[in-house]
Amino acid sequence: MLKTKAPIHFDNSYARLPSQFYTRQNPVPVSAPSLIKINHTLAQKLNIDSTWLESNEGVSTIAGNIVPDGGDPIATVYAGHQFGMWSPQLGDGRAILLGEILDNQKERYDFQLKGSGPTPYSRGGDGRAPLGPILREYIVSEAMASLHISTTRILAAAATGDHVYRQNILPGAILVRIAKSHIRIGTFEFFYSRDDQESLKILINHVIKRHYPEATNNENPVLAMLDAVIRSQAHLISSWQRIGFIHGVMNTDNMLLSGETIDYGPCAFMDTFNPGAVFSSIDHNGRYAYNKQPAIGCWNLMQLAQTLIPFLDNNRERAIKLAQDALDKYMNLLTESYQTGMMMKLGLRHNMRGDIKLTKDLLDIMAKDKMDYTLTFRYLSDLAGNDTKTNIGTLIICSEKFNYWLKIWKKRLAKSTQSPKKRQTEMYTLNPAFIPRNHLIEEAIKAAVENKDFNLFHQLIDVVKQPFEYQAALEKYARAPRPEQIVHETFCGT
Repeated sequence: MLKTKAPIHFDNSYARLPSQFYTRQNPVPVSAPSLIKINHTLAQKLNIDSTWLESNEGVSTIAGNIVPDGGDPIATVYAGHQFGMWSPQLGDGRAILLGEILDNQKERYDFQLKGSGPTPYSRGGDGRAPLGPILREYIVSEAMASLHISTTRILAAAATGDHVYRQNILPGAILVRIAKSHIRIGTFEFFYSRDDQESLKILINHVIKRHYPEATNNENPVLAMLDAVIRSQAHLISSWQRIGFIHGVMNTDNMLLSGETIDYGPCAFMDTFNPGAVFSSIDHNGRYAYNKQPAIGCWNLMQLAQTLIPFLDNNRERAIKLAQDALDKYMNLLTESYQTGMMMKLGLRHNMRGDIKLTKDLLDIMAKDKMDYTLTFRYLSDLAGNDTKTNIGTLIICSEKFNYWLKIWKKRLAKSTQSPKKRQTEMYTLNPAFIPRNHLIEEAIKAAVENKDFNLFHQLIDVVKQPFEYQAALEKYARAPRPEQIVHETFCGT
């Protein structure tokens, strides 16, 4: 593997852990790498020169053809529950962690290649990624970041010049994923299932030091870490619920201890509001439906808590009680975060009697009338300033029941001491005009895969990076899909 000096300063804490946590593995070179896109804003945050990333040497690094000095490529091992079924060994089957870097605020981030070739954990796969899923992850992760939802992000994407073989022959691609870390609930499960308490202790100490250093000041640091992870997951999943996001594959190996969203394979944003919405083609029983995401988050955290029992207290019964008490806080944390967020989406800053019912009544009407989730809340933002002018009103159909609900909502707003203009401004920062709608993602992918035309991809990225700023010229990106455009299923595709 070629090495090169590069303006990336690595400090690889995970690679300094014992060898049972990973296998050292170089990425496998590709034949003809070519740049698709650089995330210039993220590069600046990470102190990485965009000009270098766009150079031949930079593109070769993105594609895995060369490893920068200081990089220490590893594939990490983990296990996991996939759709509730235990998988004792998974691991990075198509990803390589090149190393870790510090951003402008000295925060630590993983620098990972995805689609970089086979590893010891590929389980017979080729370790590669088709172009489509790479573009999807870039689009959706950038949208999530712009919506202020905790997420892994993409620094860069490149075409490989090689084909990958799935149901069809497809162009290959690779991306650079940036994450606070890639430590998963499944990482803990891997060592717990092998009764490797020494490795679990090392992992716990590493997570506390990296993500939750404040836990060291607690008389029970492991419990403090568990509490912090529970809070981060409750906040994360409540933010998914508020924005109408369906992850689609909430396996324990896809839940990060850092509280970031990861794995955008079969994800989707709802168009029509449907509490039981399922998009993933492999979620046959609806385990990961929109309205089940909060409960699945709790189930996943139960698996994490189980791995920590030996470290919470020397007395097993007391340890189980501590874990259960911590888990019991999760649903209240999530519900409070969700309800507060929904109140703010409706312009209600201070909770009054009847506010929760007001929200529930709206959602019931939206579900029954098959109203567009995003457009409805944006329409309410238009109306919140006591201005009859609306950008969105022509894009939705209002039933008699909805119009009656509007009258009740406006009476409630009249009780607020906040000025209509300030209220509207706040609502515009919470209710996006633009989301990465499923049909728009599919159109962008189709143009790139079939015609090597990336214009729709670049345009969609530009739109979702400014989700709260409505522009009439971009109305097509705000519109709900026509019946023939509706995407009913999403596919992992990797």
